[in-house]
Order: sequence, then C-alpha cells, then structure tokens
Amino acid sequence: MDELVLRVVGWVESELRERAEAPRQGDEGAPDAWVVFDGSVRDALADVAAGDEVILVSWFDRADRGVQKVHPRGDQARPPTGVFSTRSPDRPNPLGLHRVTVLAVDGLRVRVSNLEALDGTPIVDVKPVLGDVADR
Repeated sequence: MDELVLRVVGWVESELRERAEAPRQGDEGAPDAWVVFDGSVRDALADVAAGDEVILVSWFDRADRGVQKVHPRGDQARPPTGVFSTRSPDRPNPLGLHRVTVLAVDGLRVRVSNLEALDGTPIVDVKPVLGDVADR
C-alpha cells in the first residue's frame, strides 16, 4: 500500500496568512486561533473543553513534499539534515503536530492557544495530551 486517504475534520482560522508570518513553533509567539470542525465530527468533539491540552494533527497543504533535507530552523550555518530529524513542514508527508490549550468551545468552533498553522490549514485529527499513567 503506497497511498492513504485522510479525511479533513476541520480547518484553522488564524491571522497567520503567509509562512513568513508564522513562528517556527507554537510556543514561539503563535497567536490564538480558531479551529472550525465539520459537523460530521460533532460527536467526536463532544468532550473537548476549555483547559484541555490537545495535539492537533494538521496537513501542511502548502508544503513542498519533495524536500528531504533542510538546514534546521532555516539556519544556513547548520548542516543539511534529513527532515525526519526536524520539525520542518516540508517533507514527504506533511503532517503537522501542534500542542495547544483549548481556550473556549463554541459549538463546532474551538479557540486554541499557540497555533502556528496558517489560515485554512486542514486538521485531520485531535488527540489529548497524556498525563501520568495513573491519570489516564
């Protein structure tokens, strides 16, 4: 099997429109943003609440899928490194991982902090951040 089909479950609404505007990581000054979910996943979203820490899995739809090596953090002084050892959005399968805190839930709209994804970025999944084993 060499092809998968992902289902988009939501989209990012953010003030970030261009890659040059986005911080490299969410904790480096990313703005709060909305994630707007498709009505078909309403039940899956039912228990997400303000205060939750979650991992958003996005599809970097504007990434270059042909890139296999990058200079980490765009620093030309650093040697080229295979993308599987970096968080570069340019990669063969451009999945993004974003650890965010849920600030508010308004129906199918979820306000989150520290999201460096661009406006319109598709969201393909949401997973809770796991705490200690005893709390799971």
